[in-house]
Formats: sequence, structure tokens, C-alpha cells
Amino acid sequence: MSYSAHIDSFTRDNLPPPEQQPEFLFDLPGLRFPERLNCASELLDRHVEAGRGARLCIQAPSVRWTYADLQERANRIANVLVKDMGLVPGNRVLLRAPNNPMLAACWFAVMKTGAVAVATMPLLRAKELKHVITKARVSHALCDARLADELKSAAAECPELQQIRYFNDSSPAGLEAAMADQSTVFSNVDTALTDTCMLAFTSGTTGQPKATMHFHRDVVAACVCWPPHVLRPTPDDVFMGTPPLAFTFGLGGLLLFPLSIGASTVLLEQGGPQDLVDAIATYKASVLFTAPTSYRAIVPLAGPLRGSSLRKCVSAGEALPAATRALWKEATGIEMIDGIGATELMHIFISADEAHARPGATGTVVPGYTACVMDAEGRPSPVGEVGNLAVKGPTGCRYLADERQAKYVKDGWNYTGDAYAMDAEGYFHYHSRTDDMIISAGYNIAGPEVEDALLRHPKVAECAVIGVADVERGQIVKAIIVLRPGNDPTRETAKELQDFVKQSIAPYKYPRSIEFASVLPRTETGKLQRFRLRETVQGEQR
Repeated sequence: MSYSAHIDSFTRDNLPPPEQQPEFLFDLPGLRFPERLNCASELLDRHVEAGRGARLCIQAPSVRWTYADLQERANRIANVLVKDMGLVPGNRVLLRAPNNPMLAACWFAVMKTGAVAVATMPLLRAKELKHVITKARVSHALCDARLADELKSAAAECPELQQIRYFNDSSPAGLEAAMADQSTVFSNVDTALTDTCMLAFTSGTTGQPKATMHFHRDVVAACVCWPPHVLRPTPDDVFMGTPPLAFTFGLGGLLLFPLSIGASTVLLEQGGPQDLVDAIATYKASVLFTAPTSYRAIVPLAGPLRGSSLRKCVSAGEALPAATRALWKEATGIEMIDGIGATELMHIFISADEAHARPGATGTVVPGYTACVMDAEGRPSPVGEVGNLAVKGPTGCRYLADERQAKYVKDGWNYTGDAYAMDAEGYFHYHSRTDDMIISAGYNIAGPEVEDALLRHPKVAECAVIGVADVERGQIVKAIIVLRPGNDPTRETAKELQDFVKQSIAPYKYPRSIEFASVLPRTETGKLQRFRLRETVQGEQR
């Protein structure tokens, strides 16, 4: 058994067997890490030790922290976790908050203690949080006080969650009060580079989220590949964006990447189109991360961005339509940097910088990775032929105790679930998802989970949920519903069902389109045939 700092060995005990893990590539010189690695030391403490502690690090409304400020708060929180909350290396710590400085400080505190961060979307309801807590056997939680209700409801049914502290809480019981009694000094746990430091949950097509396991090595590797080779930021850049830190897209773009080079970031709790335009002006942001849907929504307001501080715009989370790319460049004069990543691989692995961007193409393979389009038999497809995207690199899929690992990783390759074609010049062109996942405005939504929520309504007899193409959001959730006898298929009924789903699960998952039907297509054995519904919708859209 190789060295591990984890006293609680849960994550190591639940890694996929070696034969089910992907092949990892460490060919780039920057990927040759020491055997002992704590990513908090590399991303945060290194700057303070080098005399850069006074550099601006994080901004938010009424907040302006230097690197030394962030380190001091992370150290105090780490001491609270260990001394007040009894945390030991390897314990899982649930993090719950909108994007704000205290969430960032909590994330680094967890890294310092050698524990495992389990960041969650602010919109998740108690039912969804309960699954995360149970799956990851979460023992500790740090939560924004404004989001306490759903966590308290979930914790009431999760006896394993013993320790909770709430921050942005001015009461004597709040995390800030506990921090005030702790030292600003903390010795980071001497973690192995292969110790798990975070579990990132991603929705599965069955509706049961999967927990992807990432090591300290993976966090630093993500900073070594795409940012310096494609984004090419500078220490004077100011990062900003909308993806939650609970998404690896947001964690990388808004926290890991800027700190890896000593730059600064702006964390916004509100990321609407006007909010972003105003914040770019206020904070002089130069690098923007958001999804294609958001860029399209900003276009009518984008006049002030032309000639502003903004110089780099990154799109990921869903396919970037060529029309959206063209609209953005026309409005701002800036060519977007597109990319595809995956929670399973931490961040972006196919992309193109501004000079090499091509409308309709995601880009080429990011240095450090290799990619291939495979046919149904797992053989490389000819140039121009659509097949399954397969990827290898320094990061890769490790699901926590999940049989779906064998589907995602085959013959050492990570199969992302995307259908792509590669042209003669090595550019990858997106075609569709290969599974039932719906990607709407950058959010992953599992159809069966929405179906489950709808079926809990007394008026619903049967239902099927699919993704349908949408110009603004990439896809939207569409529900085909068979009502129980005695209920009318009216607009009012549809609205009632939409509101019901919003109250049951995260609101962004609700069906934006509802169609009523008398029967759903099924096989002779009773299995729902979603593909027939998709074919019908596609025929109607032609």
C-alpha cells in the first residue's frame, strides 16, 4: 500500500479497481509532481511564502482580500475543523454556498486539513443533498447561513452528518465567531499526490448522481494543461464568471486557475446578464467564464464591453453554436475561446485559442491530453465520421463505488458520452450527446430524475422526459405527460406541474415544455422508448 495521509480511508477504499481506471499521461514536464503534494500549498501558500501575500486575490461586493487574507481565513477555518469539529484527514466535508469569498476560504481549509471537499450546488433541495451526504458518507459540513434550511432538512435524515457550522453568520454560534478564537497559523497535512481531495458530483442518466474522485495531483494538473497553453492569462488578469464553484468548470475558472498564477478573481452571487456587464466595469474584469446561453443573453447589453478591460471570454458547459460565437464577436470584438471538459476529467481537454478558433468546431486536443473518435467497436473512426469521443490525459474518471465506471472507462480511454467527428486538421466537431443526459444552459439534467418528480404529482399517470434542441439554451427539458382520468390537459395544468417540479428538485431542472399525450411508446416488455419520442420531436422541428 502506497503512502496516504488519510486516517479515514473511505475514499481510497472505494476507488475503482485498477483495471477499471483510465490510463494516465504525464508527458508534459509540468506534470511531474513530487510524491507528497497538497494543492493548497501549491495554489495559495506558495505565493505568501514567496513574498506575494499583499497581492490582490479575491474581490466581491464589500470584500477585497489579498493572498495573505485568504490564507489567514483558510488557516483559521482549518483549525476550527480540526480542533472544534474533530475532523481527521480523509473525512468528507460538504460545502454549500453561492460563489463568495467565504466559500473559497472553506474550500482551501478543507484542502489544508487533508480532508475531502464535497461542494454542492446552492439550488439543491433536501432530497438531493441527502443522496450526496449518504453516497459520500459526509461527516462535516460548512454552509452559508442563508442556505441552512434545506441542509437541516437533509441532515435530520442523515445521522452520519454530525458536525455543521454556518458562515456569513454573525451570531455567537457562527463559523466566524469560532474562527476568531483560532490561530492564523496551520500546518498543512502532508498529503500524498494520490490522496483524494474532492468529490465532484455529476448527474447520471439514471437520475442517480455519480461522485467523481479527484486527487491533489488532479487539481494541480488541471492548472498545468489548458490555462497556460490555450487561455494564457497573466498575473494581472482579473477573472470573473457565472459557473458555481461546485462545478469543476467554475472551480477551475474562478479559483484554481487565477490562483495558480498569482492573479485575482471576482466571486459573484448573482450572475445575470446585467449583473455581469456591471461587474466587469466595476472590477475591471479581463477574463470571463460562462456558458453559451449566458453570452447570448448578454449580447443586447454588450455595448459597454467593446474596448473595456475584458479581453478573454471562455465558453464551456455546453456546445457553442456558431451563431452565438458570431453574435458575441460582432457585439464585443472578442473572439471566444471554446472548450469541452467533463467533471470526470476535471476541466477542459479540447479547445482552441482566439487565433485558432473555427466556427462550429470545439478545437483541438489540449497539450497533456490525447483524444480519439471511436466507432461502436472501440476502433478509431475515419476522419469526418461521427463516433464516440474518447480521451486520455493526466486526469480521468474515478467514480466512487459505482458500477458505471466500467461504461465510462474502456481500454484505458475515458468515454465522455459525446458524439464527435474529427476533421483532417485535427479539429473536433460536436454533434450530440450519446446518452440521455440533457444539457441545458450548461446544467446537466437527468431525464429520469425529472420524471420521478412529475410522477409524484397526483394528476400524472405516466411521463417521459427528453431534451429537445433550443436556440438559446442548447437544449430544454421537455415532458410528455399522460394525465390521470378526470384531469384536463390545459395550460393551467402544465403550469401547475412545472411549479410542482420546481418545489421538488432544483428549479433549473423543471420542464420548460410540456406536451400531453394519451399514451407513451413502450416495448412489449413495458420499457419506455425515449428514442421514439426524440424522433417525433426532431421530425416536428424540421
